[in-house]
Amino acid sequence: MSELAAQVAADLSLALHRAKFPVPVGVSVRHFHVTEADWRVLFGAAAPVKKRGLLQPGFWAAEETVTVEGPKGKISRVRLVAPYRTRTQVEVSRSDAQTLGIDAPVRGSGKLSGAAPVKITGPAGSVAVPDALIVAQRHVHFHPDDAARMKVKEGEMLRVRCGMGGPRETVFEGCLARVSDKFALEFHVDTDEANAAWLKNGDLSYLV
Repeated sequence: MSELAAQVAADLSLALHRAKFPVPVGVSVRHFHVTEADWRVLFGAAAPVKKRGLLQPGFWAAEETVTVEGPKGKISRVRLVAPYRTRTQVEVSRSDAQTLGIDAPVRGSGKLSGAAPVKITGPAGSVAVPDALIVAQRHVHFHPDDAARMKVKEGEMLRVRCGMGGPRETVFEGCLARVSDKFALEFHVDTDEANAAWLKNGDLSYLV
């Protein structure tokens, strides 16, 4: 067997192995993370109030929402995902960014180099953050046990098939693997991507 044929066979074997394990889908609607200092400006001294837990351990959706504003428009009721972060960050879809009139870059969560400026307004005040707005890169969260079972490495770029058997079955390319003992297995897409494949929370996807 030639070297190329051997590599193709190995890649196929790995894809078939990974495809045995379903990965729950989490549709990431527009939301923001906030520093404690910015929280105080936006909401005053009270702490965030938990609305519901999220699949990712330690993260939760808060009752509090803000309005985000760009040169061409604004979007209200953008929900806080807590707890506090070291940097304020707003995650939107490409459609949302166009509504705001902002050319937001695709970035991994927390990777804010080159992020776009945005104004955020809460009930107590506003902050203008110079590097906060991003379109989140689609990604898969893995606990190390899941990563080992599925033979995935941190930072690997994956292909994920979604909506199998449905009218808009889609394979997403360039899905970032994120591995941490603080994560639970979940594939995160934004609302544009979910709508393209007719996905909802809890649907199953597969690495291919």
